[in-house]
Amino acid sequence: MKAYLQSTDEVFSELQTQETGLTAAEAEKRLAENGPNKLKEGKKKSIWRRLFEQFCDPMILILIAAAAISAITAAMEHEFPTDVIIILAVVILNAVLGVYQESKAEKAIEALQEMAAATSKVMRDGKVMEIHSSDLVVGDVILLEAGDAVPADARILESASLKIEEAALTGESVPVLKKIDTLLLGDQKDVPLGDRKNMMYMGSSVVYGHGKAVVTGTGMDTEMGKIAGALADAKDSQTPLQLKLAQLSKILSGIVLGICVFMFIFDIIRRYVTGGVPDFSFLLNSFMIAVSLAVAAIPEGLVAVVTVVLSIGVTNMSKKNAIVRRLTAVETLGCAQVICSDKTGTLTQNKMTVVEHYGDNEELLAQGMTLCTDVHIDDDGNLVGEPTEAALVNYGLSLNFNKNDLLKTMPRVGEAPFDSMRKKMSTVHKTEEGFLQFTKGAPDVVLKDCTQILKDGKVRDITAEDRAEILAHNKAFADKALRVLACSFKTYDDMPADQSPEALENNLVFLGLVGMIDPVRPEVKAAIDECRRAGIRPIMITGDHKDTAVAIATELGIVKSADEALTGAELDEISDEDFEKTVLHYSVYGRVQPEHKVRIVNALKKQGLVTAMTGDGVNDAPSIKSADIGVGMGITGTDVTKNVADMVLADDNFATIVSAVKEGRRIYDNIRKSIQFLLASNLSEVLSIFAANLLGFTILQPVHLLWINLVTDCFPALALSMEKGEKDLMQRPPRKATDGIFAGGVGFDVAYQGLFVTILTLAAYFIGHFIEAGRWEIVNSPDGMTMAFLTMSMCEIFHSLNMRSQKGSVIKMAMQGSHNKFLALSTLMSFITTTFVIYCPGLSDAFGFTHISFVEYITAMALAFAIVPLVEIVKLIQRAVTKHKANAK
Repeated sequence: MKAYLQSTDEVFSELQTQETGLTAAEAEKRLAENGPNKLKEGKKKSIWRRLFEQFCDPMILILIAAAAISAITAAMEHEFPTDVIIILAVVILNAVLGVYQESKAEKAIEALQEMAAATSKVMRDGKVMEIHSSDLVVGDVILLEAGDAVPADARILESASLKIEEAALTGESVPVLKKIDTLLLGDQKDVPLGDRKNMMYMGSSVVYGHGKAVVTGTGMDTEMGKIAGALADAKDSQTPLQLKLAQLSKILSGIVLGICVFMFIFDIIRRYVTGGVPDFSFLLNSFMIAVSLAVAAIPEGLVAVVTVVLSIGVTNMSKKNAIVRRLTAVETLGCAQVICSDKTGTLTQNKMTVVEHYGDNEELLAQGMTLCTDVHIDDDGNLVGEPTEAALVNYGLSLNFNKNDLLKTMPRVGEAPFDSMRKKMSTVHKTEEGFLQFTKGAPDVVLKDCTQILKDGKVRDITAEDRAEILAHNKAFADKALRVLACSFKTYDDMPADQSPEALENNLVFLGLVGMIDPVRPEVKAAIDECRRAGIRPIMITGDHKDTAVAIATELGIVKSADEALTGAELDEISDEDFEKTVLHYSVYGRVQPEHKVRIVNALKKQGLVTAMTGDGVNDAPSIKSADIGVGMGITGTDVTKNVADMVLADDNFATIVSAVKEGRRIYDNIRKSIQFLLASNLSEVLSIFAANLLGFTILQPVHLLWINLVTDCFPALALSMEKGEKDLMQRPPRKATDGIFAGGVGFDVAYQGLFVTILTLAAYFIGHFIEAGRWEIVNSPDGMTMAFLTMSMCEIFHSLNMRSQKGSVIKMAMQGSHNKFLALSTLMSFITTTFVIYCPGLSDAFGFTHISFVEYITAMALAFAIVPLVEIVKLIQRAVTKHKANAK
């Protein structure tokens, strides 16, 4: 039903109601048929379901299978199930962290409900009564006045200077003056929400005047209900990091299963070739080797490390007023390529302000504009009243004219209240000389009533040239998207007996014009400039008029001309296919509705762009949820927006996004360093186990690998996340969402570094056995296994120092005074724990270690440290090759 296109009689007829409202019986019948005036609550995942989903990851399933096999083996051999306890502890810890990370309360619908009015004045059986807003039905006639929340969508029947604040729904900062006239379509297919002057909508509020309306929609059938439905339909998309980790999980799982199957079959074939028959004991041993490979290949600490790294980033960002509600949103913001921002309250201050004036006497102009308002200043100094008039009173305050002080010397003694038909208002004040009248309103109507003008300090007859000059200034202000008001005055010796508008508003003296706008936040221009340097494209999406949006966007440097702007009505004329081809041409969207915002975000995402959406109003919520990362405003933002946002700006400062982007980029760089470090370590473990099995000996047990992965590796991996950002962090373009974890040469680095650690570990094993037995041979050796464990553990610890920079020299970094105290501390902790597990009585026995000699210990440490110069040499070659390629260009 499009009630705004129908007359009131047509609306009454279609809704089967009348101006005196419904009968109580009919209202009760409709309530039973259509349900209460409430929004449906969204379904929430139970904590058990969230927990179950954590165990569905392929790597986790492989670990659980490994734990089950280890448990069976331990039970058969009457051993303490150390492996099982450690593996299950890892799995449970990972699940708990995952649930904690992903648990985001779905309170959006509840917040929407809270915005609805608790009670409403309604006409039933021809009488005015107050009922719960949830009991409203279509056809009810409601009465509203200033301060009331609009309880449902309704067609306006009466409007006495009725102004409604709709910023949360439309994005307009100025309250809308409502009327009862039927709207005409013209060339449009439909009338945009913000232009439906004869309608009121749930979630808005009355700020001035009073009125009567007939309810046309309740509950989910309201515009607010559409937003609630869009929130329910919008799916949480995975962040780039989540996608890459999921891909990595599948790849590693495939590799693990492939290697395990290969090694199991290889052992059986080798058994037959050597003349043996595989018995149960042999098969079980082969399974355990496969388990060792599974444990070696899976970086058990990866998820925990990434989660902790992101948590640390969240803490750092909160100190800079960026409150992150979802951990993975940190790195997503770091690769944002587009930031779609609402205008009102985000790029602007959501506070109408006088920024231009024209007139001969600014002081008298400010006094007139201040006095000719219904705003009052309360005891706390707050302005109470309609925002546009509050801007005029603030204008007076800026020139040291306090309205309360002015009224003491010029009390109001008469008035002609504002009327939407006249588009002006007048007030009469008593002065020492007599009586002074001020009239303010739309420039064209005020100017028509003026016969004189204040010019050069004197009042004289107004000329055609004066009128042309005034209209020229009016147009100049309007071209800047300013809202323009004119002020005039008239003097009396005696109190005017007739204070009707017709009697007061004639033969006026023109005083001047003021131009108002919702000004941009002072820090936003610099923030947008930095976004552009960082390769991020800012886009403005607003419910405000196109010309206003273009004016603000031009001032901020978002667009250069109106050609880059599009209205919601124009967008409706473009198909999804065509819009996806042209979406990159536009940077400003005006007069849009919630569904337009979602469509814009989706079109950008289909272009492969990582898209962020900022906003504060209810109308922003669906697009915020649909975007790769939603950014809500903490001060002016509605609960709805904050509850669906991934990140909330505590200071509502667009500039905070810049520091959040910088932190996000730093965190992602460091996460890649941690992942590279962990994967190189795991690769060395796989290659070592694989090589040892081919040669016919056991180099490390599953419990040794778990210790290395969880204790030795985790501390340095976490410390790497504390590295400071690179100097060019905000001068380089965002990374592509399609870039894999192995992009930028990471895959090659993981391969050669893992191979180096494998060679050093195998060397330690054979040297350890030679020192113990005095001969070179391929057999199981307690000393060899212990030395291999020490070398691999310490090699990975030393290798973490290499990972401070992917291509830069860590030796040069140290010489230049660049230090990571967290990495130094983690290196010391890992060194102590590794040495402790080898030499601690009882513990070393549980791990199957022998107390190696001092010579063996020093030899293992020397082999481990060799990884530093080896990687430095490769980095040196890589830098030389890169420089040569750059020079060749």
